[in-house]
Amino acid sequence: MQLTFAKMRGLGNDFILLDWLDIQHSLNPSALALKLCHRHYGIGADGLMVLTTRGSCFQMRIFNPDGSEAEMCGNAIRCGGKYLWEQGYTRASSFSIDTLSGRKHLSLDIAGNKVRQITVDMGKPEFSPARIPVNLDGDSVIARPLPIDDHRSIPITCVNLGNPHCILFGDNDPCLLGPKIEYHSLFPARTNVEFVTVLGKNEIDVRVWERGVGETLACGSGACAGAIAAYLNDYTTRKVKVHLVSGTLNVHWQQDQHVYMTGPATLVFKGRIDC
Repeated sequence: MQLTFAKMRGLGNDFILLDWLDIQHSLNPSALALKLCHRHYGIGADGLMVLTTRGSCFQMRIFNPDGSEAEMCGNAIRCGGKYLWEQGYTRASSFSIDTLSGRKHLSLDIAGNKVRQITVDMGKPEFSPARIPVNLDGDSVIARPLPIDDHRSIPITCVNLGNPHCILFGDNDPCLLGPKIEYHSLFPARTNVEFVTVLGKNEIDVRVWERGVGETLACGSGACAGAIAAYLNDYTTRKVKVHLVSGTLNVHWQQDQHVYMTGPATLVFKGRIDC
């Protein structure tokens, strides 16, 4: 059979979007992700996004290239919001999408018939080690040592923002430390890893090693996690510009503890593929 898809990206973090809002498929999204996300044998993407409906609300599921399902993806949900509005599924400039990590609210900046920017309420971060999860005691994990090998430990800050994140500061190589930390025994569900360089009180650089993906050009929840960790470690204010490899997101951790992320999304192309 032939499968219709859209290829979308959020700052270079690219996704294969399957529009299953008006149809039902017996296809396995996890198996499709393994096949379609491959850069050489498939379409190629950092993840497979499936849009469906759940009652009266839109629903997004996101699968990594290794077939595992992620709880949430900030760049993907911006792409989903743009697609839903521009394809006519909604005319509202503000609406919600259900994810495995809960319902997320989106606000769209619309000019003419195009969505320019999307702001996502990413919810409140979780700091309890059991909720991240990370196998450490205490109420939070802020600047605590992570053993890398017999001779080296690195200070880490951990947060869950719909999915688990481990943040490091300083000059570290994501491709060297990323896989070591993702699969570290302290993280029972594995973890995303953010490598943060502080540029000023309102500005940081972030490189991301995504769980189940590898290093990516951008990560929305990772950008938010980096911003939260920078504030918790007294490097920045609550409102920062987050520079990723392929662009910039604006992140604001407000006093009500909700984290708001603003950035673009782009439709790259549409197509069909045999499955």
